[in-house]
This record gives sequence, C-alpha cells and structure tokens, in this order.
Amino acid sequence: MTHTRYFNSDTFLFLKDLAENNNREWFHENKQRYEEHVRDPAMCFIADFDEVLKKISKHFSADPRPVGGSLFRIYRDVRFSKDKSPYKPNAGIQFRHAQGKDVHAPGYYLHLEPENVFAAAGIWHPDSKTLSRIREAIAENPSDWKRAAKGKLFRSRFELSGDSLRRAPKGFEPDHPMIEDLKRKDYIGKAPLSQKEVTGLKVVKTFEEKCRAGSSLVRFLCTALGLPF
Repeated sequence: MTHTRYFNSDTFLFLKDLAENNNREWFHENKQRYEEHVRDPAMCFIADFDEVLKKISKHFSADPRPVGGSLFRIYRDVRFSKDKSPYKPNAGIQFRHAQGKDVHAPGYYLHLEPENVFAAAGIWHPDSKTLSRIREAIAENPSDWKRAAKGKLFRSRFELSGDSLRRAPKGFEPDHPMIEDLKRKDYIGKAPLSQKEVTGLKVVKTFEEKCRAGSSLVRFLCTALGLPF
C-alpha cells in the first residue's frame, strides 16, 4: 500500500489546463480527464490512507466518497466572491476530526496544485467561539503551546501559516508575551512538498511522516477544544 502511485503528471497537467480554461464549457468537455486523473486517484489515496491515519489517531476520518467526503469539491462557491471562476484549479484533501462538521475543524490536509504542493496540519478559519477557546488555551498553557507549535520536530517540517489580526484580540493586552500567536486567525502548519514526491510511489509514507510531525499541533488544538485525540 505504501508503494503505490496515485497521482502523475496528467494530474497536474489537467489542473494547469483548468487554470487557463476556467469555464463550464471547457470543464464539461474535459470532465473525464478530471475524473480519471484527479478525482478517482484522490479517492483511492483517501481509502488507502485510512489504515495509516488510524495509527496516528482513530478520531480522524478518511472518507473516500466523491461528494461529502475528504476530497474537496472542484466547484467554487462564488456567491460572495468577486472572482466568478466556477472551478478550483487545485485538489484539496482533508482528513478532519470525526466530530468536525465541516472544513473548519482540526485535521490534516494535502494540497495539489501546479507550483504549489503542500501538506498542512491544524485548523483553518475557525469560528469566533472556537478561536476564543484556542487563544485561552495558549494564554493559560504557553509552555504546552510552545512544545506543540515550536518544538524541534514540528519546526523541522512545518511553518505556522495563515491570517492574523492587526491588533490584539478582545480580552488580551497588546503587550501579552504570547500576543503574536494570540492574534492568529488560523492555526495551521504548512509543509511544502514537491510534485515529484506526490507523484512518486511513496506518497502515502511521505504524507504520513508529515502528519506525524504535525500531530503535536493538532493534539494541542483538540485538547483546547475538548476533542479526543
């Protein structure tokens, strides 16, 4: 299982072509390419990674369904966006916490896009209540946070990423010793990958290694939110 090729150059060629032809007519004519080179291999990867994921934590889900599972929809939600391009020129796979209702839950993530391939671990754009609980956990347990997000193993693979507030969040003084971390709106670690790595035979092992290295952050977030890890 750990020596299987899921994605290949055709995966990235389709995504490149989609970025250059992001319209419904082109996608309809090339939908078979999407299914053959992006959707189907992604679902196989998700199904195979389930066994590995359970060894990291049994509380995260690998769901290979084509709709509503770990693979993000290729269709963009353009209702509130100035960019009306109908499709995402990337493939996103999230293994989120089993108690998470949507993408805004602790989890592990794989992003496939020409010139932009990466693994991620953490939580993206959580709601205000969730953000408050994470910030309170950081303020109350700064040493635990530093071990989780700034320890040697995590920092050797990941860099904290995402959006931050310009000013101190409500309830915290601007001179708080942890203020830069408290200002974060995303608690995500991002680890770059190469196209060669994700199209190789050891992509499962490679992604597993990233997930294990990012688990200190995910564990901290789960504890902060009262979720099992």
